[in-house]
Amino acid sequence: MAMKICRVNVEQQTSSCEDVPEPWVRLGGRGLIARILLDEVPPACEPLGPNNKLIFTPGLLVGHMLSSCDRLSIGGKSPLTGGVKESNAGGSTGMALALLGFHALIFEGWPTDSSWWVVVISQDGVRFDPAEDLIGLGVYASAARLIERYGEKVALSLIGPGGEMQLLAAGIQNLDKDRVPSRINARGGLGAVMGSKHIKAVVFDTAGTSKPPIADPAAFKAAQKTFTQALMAHPQTAAYRDYGTAGMARMCNSLGALPTRNFSSGQFESVETISGEHMREALQQRGGASETTHACMAGCTIRCSNVYADPQGKEIVSPLEYETIGLMGSNLGLTDLDDVARLNWQANDLGLDTIDLGAALGVAADAGVLAFGDAQRALELMDEIRAGTPLGRLLGGGAALTGKALGVRRVPVVKNQAISAYDPRAIKGTGVTYATTPQGADHTCGLTIRAKVDHTNPEGQAALSRTAQINMAGYDTLGACIFAGFGFAVVPETIPALINARYGWGVPPDFLQVLGRQTIELEKEFNRRAGFTPADDRLPEWMTQEPLTPTGAVFDVPAEDLDQVHNW
Repeated sequence: MAMKICRVNVEQQTSSCEDVPEPWVRLGGRGLIARILLDEVPPACEPLGPNNKLIFTPGLLVGHMLSSCDRLSIGGKSPLTGGVKESNAGGSTGMALALLGFHALIFEGWPTDSSWWVVVISQDGVRFDPAEDLIGLGVYASAARLIERYGEKVALSLIGPGGEMQLLAAGIQNLDKDRVPSRINARGGLGAVMGSKHIKAVVFDTAGTSKPPIADPAAFKAAQKTFTQALMAHPQTAAYRDYGTAGMARMCNSLGALPTRNFSSGQFESVETISGEHMREALQQRGGASETTHACMAGCTIRCSNVYADPQGKEIVSPLEYETIGLMGSNLGLTDLDDVARLNWQANDLGLDTIDLGAALGVAADAGVLAFGDAQRALELMDEIRAGTPLGRLLGGGAALTGKALGVRRVPVVKNQAISAYDPRAIKGTGVTYATTPQGADHTCGLTIRAKVDHTNPEGQAALSRTAQINMAGYDTLGACIFAGFGFAVVPETIPALINARYGWGVPPDFLQVLGRQTIELEKEFNRRAGFTPADDRLPEWMTQEPLTPTGAVFDVPAEDLDQVHNW
């Protein structure tokens, strides 16, 4: 089965499949999105207009249940940053794309009327079903109705009211292995792009499909075994299985890098009550629906996710991740994980990025719209978003828009996208990544917190970020979770071994870095054509001036270092 490019035109309600163009063959995921955008999308186009495209693509390793390597990339021109955007997620959609034989699925055109649609994709082709009964429904109710309608075994990608309203912080959500619509392509406003095309949901029916062919099954199986053994033996795998990403709360707090009360401090006095250790203990005591370890993708051996239940054992949300704990917990002065979990559920149901939404609420708190520590008021503001009030639409538009409208200077964004839960003044290598990645502030583009360096010393941070950015762009192109890197770092030879066995290619030993550099170069070129300059590769000025307690650090990596990050 040769992989294909599938195009769906929402204006004409037609679809077509074609062979993969040669320049696209050895790219997947993030790298393929950048290539398609450069080839087919006018860089100066309106992101929510007719010339933008919404691209779904699996990474190069997706489709074989290789642990932590079945991720989905969705991309387009970002309505939030105005530049290139790729956002990836776990769940079941990436695998479904590979099973259906799609190297990429591209949504094109613009609707001609106000009708909304569910796009159903199967081996029989593509059809448009009316979605009017789903409009205004939250993600959870919509997913339940879609599963009832199309069956328990389909994969789904859908938007909530945030995407319908084309809010700039809207994402696209996917089912996890338990059919919960909690795996979100969160960043950059891609849910708004999907909403602009009047697609409420995409249903992937994989009945009758099979896994993509492997050129050399024996070699693939041998490389897979070596990788899985290295991954399972890595001490970080065990740590993430026990505490998930929430285990980062104490670590960031100890480094003075935990966003607290709109990034006004790097340490939170109540960190213990929102830590991964506290979460694990509470969930073990609560029982019921609680799960301290949970896999977002079938076949994942790390199981870094969780199911967070209330004191009676009733599920509140799955998962509750560190980024949400940082941006909707300490950043808002909230000390109770139950409150953070309820905010997380609301954000999921609205289909919004918890990072940008949490940052927007922090900015709003600085403006006096709510008090730090007031969980009830934060929940009321979620209702404002759902109702589409002017204040609600402002918050759903993310931190940058909120800050401009409310006259707040301390707005933690780069390229209009909110900084994630690692303050860059205290972890300066990650600050370099925030500043210089073409994606806008995003820790998954090159997190440096585990490097054995003085994180507050500006020297050497640009080189540290460069290496991390190249590797992460490579992993995002392979379809590998950031945590798969624990195994691949120990046995890097398994990356070319797996690729060569899967496709029958002859890629070099440094194929991960080859992919990473190529991907970033494509992204930089798209942004350049869209009007970005080196002046956009900077952190907010206030972060270079306002010392962060308790370290007293400011972001002082020299501009000339930032300008040389992508000079290989």
